[in-house]
Amino acid sequence: MTTLGEAARAVLLTADPHAKRRAARGLARAWRSGHLDHRCEVQMPDRPAWPAEPELLPPNRMPSRRKGGSERGRIAMLHALAHIEFVAIDLAVDLIGRFGGEFPRGFVDDWIGVAADEAMHFALIDRRLRQLGSHYGALPAHVGLWEAAEQTRDDALARLAIVPMVLEARGLDVTPTMIARLDGLGDTASAAILRRIYRDEIRHVSAGTDWFNWACDRRGFAPALTWQSLVKSRFRGSLKPPFNDSARHDAGLTQEYYAVIAS
Repeated sequence: MTTLGEAARAVLLTADPHAKRRAARGLARAWRSGHLDHRCEVQMPDRPAWPAEPELLPPNRMPSRRKGGSERGRIAMLHALAHIEFVAIDLAVDLIGRFGGEFPRGFVDDWIGVAADEAMHFALIDRRLRQLGSHYGALPAHVGLWEAAEQTRDDALARLAIVPMVLEARGLDVTPTMIARLDGLGDTASAAILRRIYRDEIRHVSAGTDWFNWACDRRGFAPALTWQSLVKSRFRGSLKPPFNDSARHDAGLTQEYYAVIAS
């Protein structure tokens, strides 16, 4: 029987975006059908395989996205979101392959679901880009999204604190504004995709928070204080309001975690 770790590594080493998307969905099917042994004994790559395009640029070299209502501006926004969802596939799969052996099967169940969601999100956005005459890889993308994985590769608690509870939680803050903007421009097709992603992101943040709290309980740590300490030491950015307190609360990420250290 193939192990969970071997299957996760195979996804991470798949470079083509659509092959990676299919591989992530295949990983989910194999796990759910009982074809993978719950062992994570192989080493995950330091960095996943990615395609030659899009060109990855540091933040200070990224072209500024137009905030107007032009189709070009919408394409740039959707392309940035497609890249986030593409890298999110690898973030979820790396979490499974790197740390899945430290947790019960329910942890893998949850993050297998997240990986499948991210693959579906990427497919939806790329299809919308093609409807608008573009595609994923047509524009440069942000090189820094994998930094959170590199900075937390040694500790599952740190990974959960930063990726779902900071990065995905930020999506809860900003996505409603993007949905309203797209609705205002009459782009109901793109808005509908973002609504789907927004609903799924609440579940993702909830899974991160639940398993973070579970791991804290196992180690005898106070969750909110531990999260604050990890964010200060492992996250290079800052937590900036406004926050979508309602959606965060629905995900279990209450203000006791982030209000104290928000800038």
